[in-house]
Amino acid sequence: MNKPCARCKKTVYPVEKLNCLDKIWHKACFSCEVCSLKLTMKSYKGYNKLPYCVTHYPTTKFTAVADTPENKRLAKQQMNQSDLIYRKDRKSALEGFTQVADSVSSRQAAHSAQLASNLRYQTAPHQVGREGKDVGEIVNRKDESGGAPPTTRQIVPEQPPQQVAPPAPQVELQQKMEKLEIQEQAPPPVEAEPQQQPKSDQVKYIALYDYTAADDDEVTFMEGDAIIDGVAIDEGWMEGTVERTGMQGMLPSNYVQKM
Repeated sequence: MNKPCARCKKTVYPVEKLNCLDKIWHKACFSCEVCSLKLTMKSYKGYNKLPYCVTHYPTTKFTAVADTPENKRLAKQQMNQSDLIYRKDRKSALEGFTQVADSVSSRQAAHSAQLASNLRYQTAPHQVGREGKDVGEIVNRKDESGGAPPTTRQIVPEQPPQQVAPPAPQVELQQKMEKLEIQEQAPPPVEAEPQQQPKSDQVKYIALYDYTAADDDEVTFMEGDAIIDGVAIDEGWMEGTVERTGMQGMLPSNYVQKM
C-alpha cells in the first residue's frame, strides 16, 4: 500500500516518491518550510525532520550562562591564548623601547658610560678595599694569631704647588746688565771656513744592460746604474762598485760603458 505525502497528505506513487527525513514526499512537495523553494537531496537542510533552504535554516541560539568564577577563568584563558590579543599587547609593549644590536662595541660603550657616571666612579673597585672600606682604611693583612699588629696606611693629600713671586724690578735690571757684560767680554765667534771637497778623478761607467750575479764575488746591477771605482782585471772582466746599491765585486766589462 502506498503511503501519503508528508506535505499534501495525498498518496505517493513510486514514480514520484522521495524518501527523506524519515518521511515520504512528492518531488514537487519537497520544498522549504518558509519560502516554499523547491529542494533536492543536495540542497536541503533538515531541522526537526522538516526541510529548509540554506537562507532560512534556523540558527542555533545560545543560552545565557551566569558569570561564575570558572567561566571567568576560562574566558580569560581564551583571551590570553588569542593570537590577535598577543600581537596587540606585544606591539604596545615594544613602542617605548628602541631596538639596539647587542654587540661587543655596544657593551663596551655601556660599560664606559657606567664608569663615567659620578655614582659608579665613587664606588669604583679600585677605590674600595676587600672589606668594602676606602683605600685610606685598608688594613695590612698578616697573621692575626701572631705577627706584627695591623697598621693603617693613610694617604696624604697632595699639596698644591706654591707660586713663586715674580722678581723685583731692580733685581731683573741687574740680571740684564750682567748678561750684557758677559756678552761683551766673550770673543767673537770664529767663522769656520767651508771645507773644499776634493775633486774626484774617478772614472764612472754606466750600465748598458741588466746583469744578475752568477757567483758570490759578482755584483748585480740594472740598466742605467752608475759603476764607480772601475778596475780592469782581465779581458772581458772588471771590478767596480754599484753606486745605487753600494755592492762591490766582479762584473762583465762589455755590459758597461765609460761616461
